[in-house]
Amino acid sequence: MSTPSGDYTATLPRKRMGAAVLFTDAAGRALLVEPVYKDYWEIVGGCVDADESPRQAAVREVKEELGKSIMPGRLLVTDWVPPRPGRTEGVMFVYDGGTLDEVGTADIHLPPDELSSWAWCAEEQIRERMSELLARRVVAALRAKAEGTMFDLENGFYTH
Repeated sequence: MSTPSGDYTATLPRKRMGAAVLFTDAAGRALLVEPVYKDYWEIVGGCVDADESPRQAAVREVKEELGKSIMPGRLLVTDWVPPRPGRTEGVMFVYDGGTLDEVGTADIHLPPDELSSWAWCAEEQIRERMSELLARRVVAALRAKAEGTMFDLENGFYTH
């Protein structure tokens, strides 16, 4: 197959990508943020823009959502999400944001037009506040961080 530019890769399917960062406290709880435009909580993150790597997107999203400049640590989770009504398929990346203490959270500045609050949440609160898919992904990321491993998920479920 040929395209005007001669670039065969331009004809290949495209996937939506997202990147997020998991921050934890000393007790191993996840930092969740409460969007003003959704009914459920999330971890810090968002869409990967064109010509942006997932890691670059993670850095940008932390700056936009928390006002913090960080370099994320290792990749904790990849999660392929199948298409569903109103959403294309996608690949999501979750990076380790490290452990934050009171000093590390003192400079958090939420954008009021996007986020109304943040909280440290244990697994029970994660499952209460997040969508089922996001809760599965975040719980897996917490486990990957604690175990020093990385998980390859499909729709938030372990693939092996």
